[in-house]
Amino acid sequence: MLTFTALGPFQAWADGVPLDLGGQRQRAVLARLLVAGGRAVPVNTLIDELWPGAPPAQALSTIQGYVSRLRRALEPDRAPREEARVLVSAPPGYALRAAAEQVDAWRFEALVKSEGDPGRVWAAMDTALGLWRGPALAEFGELSWAATEAGRLEELRLIAVERRAGAGLALGRATSLVADLEAHASAYPLREEAWRLLATALYGLGRQGDALAALRRARSVWRDELGLDLSAGLQRLEADMLAQRLESPAPEEPPQAPAEASAIVSSGTAPLRVVVADDQALVRAGVRAMLDAEPGVTMVGEATNGEEAIALVAETGPDVVLLDIQMPHLDGLAAARRILSETRPPKVIMMTTFGSDENLYAALRAGVSGFILKTSAPEQFLAAIRAASAGDALIDPTITTRLIAGFAGRVDPASPPALAGLADSQLDVLKLVARGLTNRQIGQTLSLSEEEVAIMVKSLLEHLGLFDRAQLVMAAYESGFVTPGEKTSFSSL
Repeated sequence: MLTFTALGPFQAWADGVPLDLGGQRQRAVLARLLVAGGRAVPVNTLIDELWPGAPPAQALSTIQGYVSRLRRALEPDRAPREEARVLVSAPPGYALRAAAEQVDAWRFEALVKSEGDPGRVWAAMDTALGLWRGPALAEFGELSWAATEAGRLEELRLIAVERRAGAGLALGRATSLVADLEAHASAYPLREEAWRLLATALYGLGRQGDALAALRRARSVWRDELGLDLSAGLQRLEADMLAQRLESPAPEEPPQAPAEASAIVSSGTAPLRVVVADDQALVRAGVRAMLDAEPGVTMVGEATNGEEAIALVAETGPDVVLLDIQMPHLDGLAAARRILSETRPPKVIMMTTFGSDENLYAALRAGVSGFILKTSAPEQFLAAIRAASAGDALIDPTITTRLIAGFAGRVDPASPPALAGLADSQLDVLKLVARGLTNRQIGQTLSLSEEEVAIMVKSLLEHLGLFDRAQLVMAAYESGFVTPGEKTSFSSL
């Protein structure tokens, strides 16, 4: 079966095997047709949107060549004169013909809009959120149509998070939802539903004071950001809590062990071992609850400051360490440097409240495997942990790119020398590493196997005297080889 994934790295698959979709712009043609949802996209629109402002003289024939090669990839058994059934001609342009279940973004949208009783809604939203593997269409983020669609899908993701939580409260699952709702409301403080759900969950657990405090936080944020008081709905909720007029919560359902957990245990696969260091008990508790519920990942210890974290890492030998950037006694940056200086160190991910802390730039230069906002959704935390342990991609490349844009150009005397001596093929790989692409995405873009890309990344690290992928990104920006916002071109294409 032919399937397409856009909720994360863009790819087409034939019975679970990834297809070679060619270079970045050729892939963008297919992605643009997917975004159209089965509707035809005129050729002139494709040209304008793939080469904004400056299309080449041969743009039409180039598009036709892209379409021809994509058709061969999608339907390799199609006879030469047989009409295409997937990427079809639809004058004055082209369209993608696929069923909703073949495209993760289409299936996701249908699930988010589905209705039913709380049990059905919970299952639908859980399935929908499970389709996310990272920022949607991230590799095309410099193109306006992709950025617009990514924003629309992200809004649907937030709706799914809130609908799932609402169904969970109706099913009596407040205990397991509070940490996620706290993170959600902190990340999106202008969303009324986020605060309503958090306050309702806290109240349902008998934490009336915390519920009212959450609404006071919402009021403070709204006044500072918008100059407004709480909405009428949140004010009614606050009054009902003060008057204790809310209904008693549904009884808590007994937790059920996920089937996946049993499968992992029976298969003998060792779980990823994680250490968490943060001086805030609420953050540590939230991460602990998240990891306890995730098959294949286990929390082997927690620390409240950098010194404790270093000692705990030496004692437990974890695969991944989550470090708060700001901690007492010894901050996360200093702790990360000491942890990463050891022989065979674990991967380190920095946690932060803000995405613009200059210390994060220094942390990426030191070799951490990226960073994540404390307010990120649980699935983003888990994706960060798994990606870091695999040594593949920087975490949350869109945020990392904004950070680099703010601090790039500050060349450090200790930074790697100029990138002299690198072959064109190595430079092409370095550009894509700097853009946050995974080895698989790089291989698809440059027509290399994933193994060949891994070998080239390793050779880049050795040539520049570095030990982590994040440092390659810093080297690319600090040397001026890649600059924030530039469009990537490849010498070997």
